[in-house]
Amino acid sequence: MPDFLDLLRQNRNYRYTWLGQVVSETGDYFNNIAVFALVMEVTGSGLVVSGVMLSRAIPAVLAGPVAGVVLDRFDRRHVMLASDLIRAVVALAFVLTVRHPSAWLLYTLSALLMFASPFFTSGRAAILPVITRPEELHTANSLTQTTQWATQTAGTMLAGFAVARMGFAWAFVFNSLSFVFSALAVWKLRAAQGFVARQGKTRSAALHRPWREYLEGLAYIRATPLVFWIGMVSVGWATGGGAAQILFTLFGEQVFHRGAAGIGAIWGFAGLGLLVGGWLGHVVGRHTGFTGYKRSIPICYIIHGAAYVAFSQVSSYVLALGLVCLSRVGMAVCSVLNYSQLLRHTPDRFRGRTFSTMESLRWSVMILSMAAAGVASVHFSPRAIGTIAGILSSLTAVFWAWADWTGRIPEPALVQNGLS
Repeated sequence: MPDFLDLLRQNRNYRYTWLGQVVSETGDYFNNIAVFALVMEVTGSGLVVSGVMLSRAIPAVLAGPVAGVVLDRFDRRHVMLASDLIRAVVALAFVLTVRHPSAWLLYTLSALLMFASPFFTSGRAAILPVITRPEELHTANSLTQTTQWATQTAGTMLAGFAVARMGFAWAFVFNSLSFVFSALAVWKLRAAQGFVARQGKTRSAALHRPWREYLEGLAYIRATPLVFWIGMVSVGWATGGGAAQILFTLFGEQVFHRGAAGIGAIWGFAGLGLLVGGWLGHVVGRHTGFTGYKRSIPICYIIHGAAYVAFSQVSSYVLALGLVCLSRVGMAVCSVLNYSQLLRHTPDRFRGRTFSTMESLRWSVMILSMAAAGVASVHFSPRAIGTIAGILSSLTAVFWAWADWTGRIPEPALVQNGLS
């Protein structure tokens, strides 16, 4: 915690980035809970919940290649500003769904909201080495991810109770205003070297061929074992992780019969686990070397999957909340450690494409997982689906451990000042 406070006090750029993150991500969870609760209130269908999740996931996948090239070609700060302002307008349009709760309107607005998101989230990751000193980078990454999970904890719990008491419309209005606040925070960012990525010698040749630029980024990921394997474990987690997103709603409504507040509580305790795991990942990352990092990954994924399987089977609501919390601790440690390694080793000219490609890969597999869970929810119980999801998520540990054991994950060279 002292490291986090020192970073916020001493680094003006990061402080503005963090303040925008706190407000906008809290607003995101107001939107999530309101939409899912509205769907369950109107339809009571797990299949429609799956449809909403897919309408958010598919655009995120499609936007990934575009976002990566745009972020590595243009001023990343300007791209992030545009993303915030577009999302502010779309988020406000969700108010229309309160009086006209059409599934297709929810799908369309969700798709627009999520298509704009990778331009911001990947941009924020890409500028982190620019707005921090090398010795601050791991702390900044840990705080960014821990804050993301802290806002999930607070935002989902607050949203659950706010929706139950004040209705859906106010949640959508708050979400819209949160993006406006984030845009103001991004506008305040300043850097001597600017926010345009440094390019290699292929810059002029690729200027009018964005698809070539994206393929160049893919070639870099494939040729760098550490980056490649981080992408693969992310894909492995998503095989069960997509189903888990849908199951939180089904467990809150159909298994524990707690309504919007129950959905919010499950998401909130999942966020609490991520918060604890984010802090633990920061500690582990500061006190372990590259070999220790590699050995930590399979352990954490096994804990994540086993706890989720247990969550899916217990009858006690309180115990279920504790287990979903533990499950997310394991996932969060992996996320903090993996992102710190990516930030340390990815050259600036590839950073936008690397982070957006990781996001697209994860969402691509999550789409299949969500679709399978949505269809399965018509024929099987949430408990059965949850067990399969937990097992699939933890299998990624096996592949990482094999790659490490056979020497397939060497440490690449560190980039200089986050820019080379």
